[in-house]
Amino acid sequence: MVAVSGEYALEEPMSPAGRLFHTRGFNCFVIAVVGSSEVVDVDRVKIGLQQSLLKHPRFSSVMEGDDGKGGRRRWVRTAVNLDNHIVVPGIDPDMDSPDEFVEDYVSELTRSSMDTSIPLWELHLLKLKTKNANSIGIFKIHHSIGDGTSLMSLILASTRKISDPDALPSIPKAKKSGNGRGHRTGLGGVLFGIWWGLTLLWNTLVDMVLFVMTVLFLKDTDTPIKGKPGVEFNPKRIVYREFSLDDVKLVKNATKATINDVILGMTQAGVSQYLNRKYSADGEKADGASGNNLPENIRLRANVLVNIRQSAGIEDLAEMMERNSKVKWGNKIAYVLIPFKITIPEDPLDYVRQAKAIIDMKKHSLEAIATYRIGKLLLDLFGIKS
Repeated sequence: MVAVSGEYALEEPMSPAGRLFHTRGFNCFVIAVVGSSEVVDVDRVKIGLQQSLLKHPRFSSVMEGDDGKGGRRRWVRTAVNLDNHIVVPGIDPDMDSPDEFVEDYVSELTRSSMDTSIPLWELHLLKLKTKNANSIGIFKIHHSIGDGTSLMSLILASTRKISDPDALPSIPKAKKSGNGRGHRTGLGGVLFGIWWGLTLLWNTLVDMVLFVMTVLFLKDTDTPIKGKPGVEFNPKRIVYREFSLDDVKLVKNATKATINDVILGMTQAGVSQYLNRKYSADGEKADGASGNNLPENIRLRANVLVNIRQSAGIEDLAEMMERNSKVKWGNKIAYVLIPFKITIPEDPLDYVRQAKAIIDMKKHSLEAIATYRIGKLLLDLFGIKS
């Protein structure tokens, strides 16, 4: 058993977003797969967790209470028994398809529930050699504990360099992409500032009108990939594919985009090509050389949940775990609608250019802030079950 202490209160109210993640429609987990070049040593992992993750209050707290009858969910600190959280399954290390086994194992994790009488996280250690690792660690963490970015930062802050066991891993610093206002002075700067503000307001207005219309009546086009009501509760299978980051950077530089632009462009390309095949009656090209079988004006969007709370750096998180100091943590969830351009362009790079235009507009909009404020207001007025 591991006791807990520090500056954090022994009992803290759960945030509205955290409570939302415990409702049936949003009860979800963050699953992270980590590969190791060495065969995992369970005892060393336990020692490392005691010195790092368990010092974070969310990893050593249980959820108590409910949102009914005027109650309120809250986090309560508790002692942690690592044997209840670390799972080492007995598996055949010489199996024929270890990578497929990992996919199956992760898929099974998405279907299993968690024991709410203990802190809501698990670590599964697979002593299995895959094509990229000699052993695998799979974290399953309830989303009410934190968002994906913060959790990845926390896990990184729990590691150290092989070359220097006392040093944190080196993380590339994000380059601040300014909007250009700092490079303009005089009348040009004033005019640009006015234009910048007007476009911000216009983008926000357009995004919020579309968001409200979507809530009320504006639906996506019925396509072969549109699920029926209740599909979100069906069993899931998570399949991963690898691609070269150098190739992504090559496309990024060629289109003067970002890596996120390229990833969204790849997603649009994959969905467009898939739907094009599904709409083809005989699998052959239907529209001359272009082979475009898609109906016109397909409306297909993704509702992306984003955390607008600024994530703490790994240095701050490492200091928190070493000295029990406080750091900002938690979910401040907002919603952003991302429209997909479902087309078959002649130039495949057009997928990336279209994605860049979409993301640039979303960056220059207050949609995320507005949806967060609206969601928080609704929770305050009508409660979590509304």
